[in-house]
Amino acid sequence: MTWFEGIILGLIQGLTEFLPVSSSGHLVIAKALFGIESSDISFEIVVHAATVLSVIVVFWKDIVKLLQGLFKFKYNEETKYILLLCISMIPVFIVGVFFKDNVEALFGEGLLVVGCALCVTAILLAISQYYKPKEKEINWWRALVIGLAQAVAVIPGLSRSGSTIATGLICGVKRSEMARFSFLMVLVPILGEAFLDLVGGGFAASSTGALPLLLGFIAAFASGLFACKAMIALVKKASLSWFAVYCAIVGILCIVFH
Repeated sequence: MTWFEGIILGLIQGLTEFLPVSSSGHLVIAKALFGIESSDISFEIVVHAATVLSVIVVFWKDIVKLLQGLFKFKYNEETKYILLLCISMIPVFIVGVFFKDNVEALFGEGLLVVGCALCVTAILLAISQYYKPKEKEINWWRALVIGLAQAVAVIPGLSRSGSTIATGLICGVKRSEMARFSFLMVLVPILGEAFLDLVGGGFAASSTGALPLLLGFIAAFASGLFACKAMIALVKKASLSWFAVYCAIVGILCIVFH
């Protein structure tokens, strides 16, 4: 991977991480277009960590408020919210511990898997826009169901933000709350994965050079800031139907040309 390819892939990651179109799927598509053949997912981990840092920047006030409530060492609204976030992380933790090799293998399966998963993303987004249940607050079982959606979305092409937001809306969670919960619930899993890869020597053994990793990180962080703010506004006010159409078109093209 060259430094230029690192920048382009970083920009793609940042822009598509928060839009419901699957960043991992678009990275696979971009690698296919650039002719980059690699089963090494260190680059994916680095750029995902960069977009998580952009979430921290956007939601830093919320994060500080949650931590302040937590360290009062009593059960309050902030503690309840953190517990809900922890519940949502259980499924992806199980996948990360027991099925990591299987997930990594999916990234080498090419465009067919991505295309099918993008079509599933399109269906989920479409259902969430036309099925209108009574709005409810997030409780423990809704947090778990949303967490299951995040765990399944490790499949490249199945959008994490799209799956979690659509699942939350289908469960009746308020639109204004769902984007915030979806973005905060990913902080610990992705940063934890990056940390484990770092201490485990995964980056040292990476076939991707240091410069593409660094430039990809910077590009993903910068574009992620923009996309995160844009997605929050879209979930609150706009329809996600056009993203469903986009995912369906790109998914079908991937299946046809795989």
